[in-house]
Amino acid sequence: MATREVLFDPYLPAFHANPYPFYHRLRTQDPVHHTSMGFWVLTRYDDVVMVLRDPRFGRRGFHPMIASAYASPTNPDPLPPSMLFQDPPDHTRLRALVNKAFTPRVIEAMRPHIQDIVDGLLDRVQQKGAMDVIADLAYPLPVTVICEMLGVPVTDHEVIRQWSADLVRSLDAIGPFADADVHERGVQARRALGEYFRVLMSERRRDPRPDLLTGLIAAEDAGDRLTEGELLAMCVLLFVAGHETTVNLIGNGVLALLHHPDQFRRLRDEPALIPAAVEEFLRYDSPVQRTARIPAGDVEIDGHKIPDGTMVVAAIGAANRDPAHFPDPDRLDIARTENRHVAFGFGIHFCLGAPLARLEAQIAIGTLVRRAPKLQLATQAAPEWRESLTLRGLKALPIVL
Repeated sequence: MATREVLFDPYLPAFHANPYPFYHRLRTQDPVHHTSMGFWVLTRYDDVVMVLRDPRFGRRGFHPMIASAYASPTNPDPLPPSMLFQDPPDHTRLRALVNKAFTPRVIEAMRPHIQDIVDGLLDRVQQKGAMDVIADLAYPLPVTVICEMLGVPVTDHEVIRQWSADLVRSLDAIGPFADADVHERGVQARRALGEYFRVLMSERRRDPRPDLLTGLIAAEDAGDRLTEGELLAMCVLLFVAGHETTVNLIGNGVLALLHHPDQFRRLRDEPALIPAAVEEFLRYDSPVQRTARIPAGDVEIDGHKIPDGTMVVAAIGAANRDPAHFPDPDRLDIARTENRHVAFGFGIHFCLGAPLARLEAQIAIGTLVRRAPKLQLATQAAPEWRESLTLRGLKALPIVL
């Protein structure tokens, strides 16, 4: 039975700083939790996986919320919902257009270039003896890579950085977590990014290049496979998703190592553990804490009736700490086996960029540990987390090399 002490409220400062004790109470006392805001929250691994793979729980139900968040009768939204908010067959069609660019084989071929980028970034700070992991490594690495893949001039990334951050923040304004200021910045950012890619698309039509944007334009020109609006929405999604969550993965992973010196020493002494370590970072402090679905029709979960059209939040961060699937789940273990976390989601919306995020994190964190074997925090102050209810990532992470 639910109790007054069990709640899901990511606005609470204590929840924002450390959601995992709250997840634990929900998972043990009220795992199918009906919030005071009217939506439901699932915190058990099996329930989360069920919702993410069950076609009864879709994403198209968010379309009215997206329209409300980013448009008005006199100022329509210039972009349709991206494939992130589509169900089959539209989701299947849209994802097929970009799948080939993110296969493990294609991404693995990028390893030497990603290593060069990481080495160059660390070369800049090595002599200083200190750095901000976020500003000096975790952000510039993935944004450089996705800019190069899409065909965005790397020199432009600082121009569009704030738009990206505002758009990600505005995800919190879709649904019950409305905030007028966040909403307005999200509206402006979505429009600005759409217009940016509209201009870049015109340039690529005149001057095609071997990049993903040129390939998507060719698909649009082929006919009914991709409309101009879908093309712009795809570009915005790939740019934002292509770096925002990876920034958090690298930052959260380095912070976890510094809070667990024994695990840092083990990774330093056994660098071959880096692939397993990145999987553990994804599980231990997930860059994406939650996602949501809306059922088309009434459904029942563990005796609870979820009415048609009611939002169901799948708490990824909670599922990844479920002791039914992860022994001693609150312990960081970079050699953990059978680590079937759901940090990249599950089902048809499994993260398209998972191979790229994994590779970037492996190279970034592995190289940092190798080049700075005495790495330590530059301050004992509590980490400051980004203002997001959906993503979990640091604003900064100052360290001494």
